[in-house]
Amino acid sequence: MVAAEHVVFVFIAGLLTALATGLGAIPFFLVEEFSDRWNVALWGLASGIMVAASLFGLIREGLAYGSPVLLVPGLLTGVVLVVVSHEVLDGFDHGPKKFEQADFKKLLLILGILTVHSFPEGVAVGVSFAELGLDGAAAGDSLLVAGTAVPLLAVFMTIAISIHNVPEGTAIAIPLRSLGISEWKMVWWAVFSSLPQPLGAVIAYYFVTLAKEFLPFGFGFAAGAMVYLVATEFVPEALDLGDGLPGGGKRELLAGAVTGVLAMVPLAFV
Repeated sequence: MVAAEHVVFVFIAGLLTALATGLGAIPFFLVEEFSDRWNVALWGLASGIMVAASLFGLIREGLAYGSPVLLVPGLLTGVVLVVVSHEVLDGFDHGPKKFEQADFKKLLLILGILTVHSFPEGVAVGVSFAELGLDGAAAGDSLLVAGTAVPLLAVFMTIAISIHNVPEGTAIAIPLRSLGISEWKMVWWAVFSSLPQPLGAVIAYYFVTLAKEFLPFGFGFAAGAMVYLVATEFVPEALDLGDGLPGGGKRELLAGAVTGVLAMVPLAFV
């Protein structure tokens, strides 16, 4: 039986990642706009963090729980989820400008579309909490938070997704700025775009807790979705922003990605 307090704990972690998206709009309280160079570097940072967290954390943890027999199908299923998500999203206009202009029914539709878009990030958080509450603190692979043993992998994944969400929030705030939207409304719409993440975190946690034997599949699923998202969304977005920079922004992208990987290297030693 899944403890209710643990579900609440995972939901709060997912909510923190959603709130982090709002941080992407905070700089607009101080400056009018970000340079393309900084935006490309931020997307590179997010890419490096997500790939490193997937390799050092999710895939490594999945192999620790069993053979690749379940891990590989999980990886492929995660990729399929993102591919299907792209197909669904291609038929709808759910950009930031639509947020401000939408009525209640349209907002519900947009939220449903965003659920498809941001669900994999929530899954990554939820799966990483699989051992929540188990006493592993003595072994050094968990932290005690409010009297609960929280896996270090969960701490790293929550931080990683949160950092990844910051440049996404900036990307959402930029077109809203052009509409003359207030700074606090930009923060709200940035957070709104990631609200499905707590839901994805809880569903994934609930599933892997009830079916421990499928943990390798769950870890692989989250990793596959994350890496494919980086390859098909983060990197193309960065290169599109850096198109007018010297070298097409590749240097800024690489510098950000390397910084992100180095920031997550400690995860390899957990």
